[in-house]
Amino acid sequence: MLRVRPVHFTSRTDSWKQFLTALGMVQTEDDGGWHVFDSASGRLALHDAEAGSGQDGHTVFAVEVGDVAEFARRTNLSAQEDGTRGEGAQPAELVTEAHGEACRISAPDGFSFMAGKATHAAQCADADPALAVVAVWYTADPEGAVRTLLHVGARPRPVPDNDETADFTAKNGGVLLVRPAAGASRSGLGFEYDGGLEPLRDRLTAAGFAASLTEEAFGSTLHVANPDAGSPNAPATVWISQRRPMG
Repeated sequence: MLRVRPVHFTSRTDSWKQFLTALGMVQTEDDGGWHVFDSASGRLALHDAEAGSGQDGHTVFAVEVGDVAEFARRTNLSAQEDGTRGEGAQPAELVTEAHGEACRISAPDGFSFMAGKATHAAQCADADPALAVVAVWYTADPEGAVRTLLHVGARPRPVPDNDETADFTAKNGGVLLVRPAAGASRSGLGFEYDGGLEPLRDRLTAAGFAASLTEEAFGSTLHVANPDAGSPNAPATVWISQRRPMG
């Protein structure tokens, strides 16, 4: 299995919980400073952070899997069969994290991300069925990022044009995006909505979150005031793009 599950560090946990609930997500784990919310496609974990710290307002690109050791084996086998990373390539490494055994995947651009073991398999049936969690990988080496996501079993989906962007879905939920960017590789967070954004905007506004709708080249995007506003690590808004299937 493979599911998108970024980790967002914040000192404003209560505000994020209110935002995610208004967005249509449902909390399914609450373990000390670790709070997991389900969407219909993908999950987001909130992790408590000290206000003003280097982590506050920062999102970490991450996924979850069923069997960590088997996931690492298959990822390394795929990389070896691909042959682009050299003989004996081992991009996946088993490690021990605070929440248990995990797998670290390292990419050619120096970016790495974690695959943790899913604590529960099914998505919450009460979550808004149109919402998906999106993890973004910004990199100066889009080709290497694409190969890495193929090695972990992400599924490519069509994109509107033939530039260096790439979109993937995870078998068990969520969206992974590769976007070209200068400088050091970094992660980003967003959401997709398979439906009209106006009702979602109204729902968020009613819950006290400032939201504005913009029309862009390939669809509409809803920009919502970031609950982490004021943190040096946080963008001003959180985006939710309208899902418009190709074809």
